[in-house]
Formats: sequence, C-alpha cells, structure tokens
Amino acid sequence: MGIVKIKDKTFKTSITESEIKERVKALAQQISKDMEGKVPLFLGVLNGAFIFAADLMREMTIPCEISFVKLASYEGTISTGKIKEVLGINEDLSGRTVIIVEDIVESGHTMKNMIESLGTRNPASVHICTLFFKPDKLQEELKLDYVAFRIPDDFIIGYGLDYDHQGRELKDIYTIVE
Repeated sequence: MGIVKIKDKTFKTSITESEIKERVKALAQQISKDMEGKVPLFLGVLNGAFIFAADLMREMTIPCEISFVKLASYEGTISTGKIKEVLGINEDLSGRTVIIVEDIVESGHTMKNMIESLGTRNPASVHICTLFFKPDKLQEELKLDYVAFRIPDDFIIGYGLDYDHQGRELKDIYTIVE
C-alpha cells in the first residue's frame, strides 16, 4: 500500500494500476461486442475521464470516434451540485450512437443534465460508461450501461481524478485517509 500526500490531505492506494487496466480492457471488450456493426462516438468528460477515455479507446476492437466535453461541478473535495458546461460538443450527433465516458458517477446530476442536453441533438442512442460508480450517492434515475468499479463513498484521486487540480497523474487509485 502506497501513501501519497497532496496539499493538506493524505491518501492510500486502494485500486492498483493493473486492476484498472484489467477492468478497462473488459469494458472495451463488452462495448465492442455490444456495438458491433456501429461506429460509436465516445464523448469523454474532461478533465477527469481523459486517461480512462484514452485507455478505453486503445482497447476497442471496432471502429469508433472520440470527442470531449468539459463540465465542471467540483470545488476542492465537494461537488457544488451545479454543473456548468465549459467546453461544448462540435460534432453532429443526429442518428449517432453516443457513449458518454465519465470518470465517476456520484449523485448522477451531471449525467442527467448531459443526457438531457444530448437528447436535443437527436442521437440514435446514448449510453453511459463510467470508471467509478458510488451507488450510495446516486440521487437521479440513471441507467449506467458500463461500470468498471462500484465503490463506497470515499474521496479518491489518481488515474485522472484529482484533489484541487493535483494527483491526476497517479497510476493507481488512492483513497483519502481521514
């Protein structure tokens, strides 16, 4: 178990890089099977999902495309509950199969808002793929199509997730030590 200190917080390893890679590969295999014959558009949610989205794309076995949207709802370790779109989608989504690639789903507010926003652009279907899901925090009715890890309500960093803009580069996932 590794320990890292970022600013005023201490974190310990909770999920290793090899466990993450194994689950990402399994998700890519499932998505490739489910989407056979389609060319899905992966829509990575920045900043947190950029590493996950890249690794997922590299494991896909069918043709696919990727774009990114930037949403913001966090300040420090707390979600503000208010989602603002910082960087929008330029692609035509009409008739497309869209797979939202998110780092973590907690309350579900971000995903609900994003699905509603995407729905106005007439995609054929919208699916959610998340690296982490906190089922105890979910407040919205959501169908999560692809989930790598179901985790407890702990604050985590690494593999794209940050604490106050730091820690995204860590290869493992670390959980805060109170």
